[in-house]
Parts: sequence; C-alpha cells; structure tokens
Amino acid sequence: MKIDLLTLYNYRNYNNLNLKLSSNINIFTGFNAQGKTNIIEAIYFSSLGISHRTRTEGDLILWGKDEASINVKFSKRDINSILKIILKKNKRKELNFNGEIIKQKDLPGLLTMILFSPEDLMLIKGSPLLRRRFIDIELSQISRIYYNELVQYNRLLLQRNNLLKKIRENKKLIPMLDTWDEQIAKAAAFIVEKRLRGIKKLSKLAQEIHYEISQKMEILNIRYNIHNYKNEALNSFDDLFNFYIKVLSKYRDNDIYRGSTSIGPHRDDIDFFINDISLKSFGSQGQQRSSVLSLKLAELEFLKLETGEYPILLLDDVMSELDTRRRENLLSLLQDNNVQTLITATDINLFNAHPKNKFFKVEKGIVSE
Repeated sequence: MKIDLLTLYNYRNYNNLNLKLSSNINIFTGFNAQGKTNIIEAIYFSSLGISHRTRTEGDLILWGKDEASINVKFSKRDINSILKIILKKNKRKELNFNGEIIKQKDLPGLLTMILFSPEDLMLIKGSPLLRRRFIDIELSQISRIYYNELVQYNRLLLQRNNLLKKIRENKKLIPMLDTWDEQIAKAAAFIVEKRLRGIKKLSKLAQEIHYEISQKMEILNIRYNIHNYKNEALNSFDDLFNFYIKVLSKYRDNDIYRGSTSIGPHRDDIDFFINDISLKSFGSQGQQRSSVLSLKLAELEFLKLETGEYPILLLDDVMSELDTRRRENLLSLLQDNNVQTLITATDINLFNAHPKNKFFKVEKGIVSE
C-alpha cells in the first residue's frame, strides 16, 4: 500500500497543500508548531475517520473557514483509488471513495496504517484504555465486521447502563435486563475472541523482534487479561458467551447499585512481561520503550500477514526518543522492506542521506523539498 498524493484544503494551518510522497521514507523536519504533525494527523484521519489529537472535528478546520478537505490518492494491491473527506463545522463529515459516498463504517480497512507517537511510549505504563484502543484499531483495520461489532457493543453498553439507572428507581424493570444481557454477552464474546487471537499473533511476532533488539537477552510476552477472571483460558465463542451470561447475572445487583456495567471487554487489559516479570511494574524505562518499539514493528508484520501488504507507518516525533542504535536499525528495516513511512522530527541530523530518504522542510504551513 502506498500513498501517491496528499491534498489538504483549509486543514489545520494548511490553506492548500499538494504533497507528492516517496514510496519509501518521507522525512518532515522543522521547528515545533509549523505543521509537521498536521500532515501525520490528516493521513491517520483518512484511515479511521478519527484524530489522535482531538475529538472535535471542527478543530481540524483552518481558523475562520467553514469547510476543509483531505484528498488521498493511493494504490492498494496495484489498484489506484481516491479517498476524499470533507469536514464541515457543526455538520457530519462527508466520505467519498472513488466517486461514491460511503459511511463511516465502510472506512476502516481502505487505508491501513500504524501510528507511533510520543503518547505510545505510555502504552505499557499508561491506562488500560490506551491498550484497549490499540488492539481495537489494529483489528478494525483488518476486519470491518470487528469494527461494526465494536460499535454495536458500545451502543448496547450505553443502553444497558441507562436501564440500570432506571432500575434503581423502579425494580419492576429488572426482568428487562435478561434481553440486554444476552445481546451484550454475544457481542462481548465476539470481540474478546478476536482480541485473544490478535494478541496471540502479535505476541509471537513481538517476541521474535524483541529478542533480536535486546541482543537475545529478553523474552517479551503479551497477554490478554479478561477483567475479573483468573482461571483457565477462555478461547471459544461459546465459552466466552457462557462466561459473560454467568458474570453479568452474578454482578447484576452491583451493576444496578453503580448504574454501570462492571464486566465486559470495556474493562479488559493487556499485560506485558519481560522474562516473565511484569514490565509495567518492574521494567526500566529503556525496557518499556524497547518493548513498545518491538510492538510497533510487530504491528507492521501482523497487518502484512492479515492483508498481504505492509501498512503505511507514521512516526510522529519519536526518533529523538530512540537511541542511535535502535534508530538506525529501525530505518534500515524500513528501507529494506520498502515500507512507506512518514517521519516528523525537529533535527535533520538524526537521519543520513540514504537514497530512499526523501526530505521535506516544513515552515508555517509551507512544505518544500
């Protein structure tokens, strides 16, 4: 998968940008607050229809303007396509793929990509929400069914929580929970089964990569942690469905008291271990950063295995966070595998003049080669 041309109109600090990208490594350098990350954000937005920096789409529109657009010309399995996104203040965004209007649910998977930003360095020691979001984004890009099931689960969860609050005032409504619990259990079982399989594959890939990165001294393991469950593994859909039916009933009184659902994939977590020792609790900062790098490289291989092509890699201001050896190893791997990559940095001296590196200078919303 390769992006050939990115066009931004009234997006953030870009009035009109036409950017022809190299099929390998594109490096954007310049001072802070010049617009480097805005390019990364626009491409990421074209993949999932969400920003990694804001929840308000109006923030993406140039100040004083009412409309913005992102146009991406790309090739996937040697087929050329055009994706256009129109953003309007106080209105729902418009999505157009090859001249036809599409819905948000149709967007994931058209453009697959991996984002590595400074916030990802908090992936291991940060909140469980970050880790759940990480696996959901990966699985949504390879399975539109997974994305739609996740959206449906969140809707069911909201409706069940609203019913729980009503039951606190009217106990006669309790029997209505049976129907919601069955629907929640089905959606939860589907989501968790896919997460378990995805984490298993990612763990194997990350373990192989990290073993080499650590000079064959550290074994990285990644495990999915089902909230409030410590017994034997649950693997099949039926096992998971029966488990959720059981625990939703078991914690029903507590859920009614709290007015929220205490069990489900929205409460699960992912654990990281180095040589069977918790990386979150006992790992050094260097080990945690190396493990995140291993995970990101594993994502590349995971998405290639699932889709047949490498995704686009977005590295936003993280090169300075890696030591020289890891930075050089990462660039060498990307160059050897022809992974289209966009990198932002303030220091051009972090990079060599490799023939596969294309440099851009960004200054006040102006990009020049």
